[in-house]
Amino acid sequence: MQPHQQRVINEKEELDKKATALSEFIGNNPIFDTLDPAEQERLKVQNDIMWQYSEILAERIAAFVA
Repeated sequence: MQPHQQRVINEKEELDKKATALSEFIGNNPIFDTLDPAEQERLKVQNDIMWQYSEILAERIAAFVA
């Protein structure tokens, strides 16, 4: 594996940890419900984009072995 490929794998692992933590916050933390609705929406959009980004990284990683 090339060093740049390992960096992509590491980036996805770190991103997935952050996206999972944000998903947990949105879905399970009562503090989320106390936030301004506009901020709640921004966090939801951010979370969606983080997961989309993760999917793109997964596609790139899959292409490493192709």
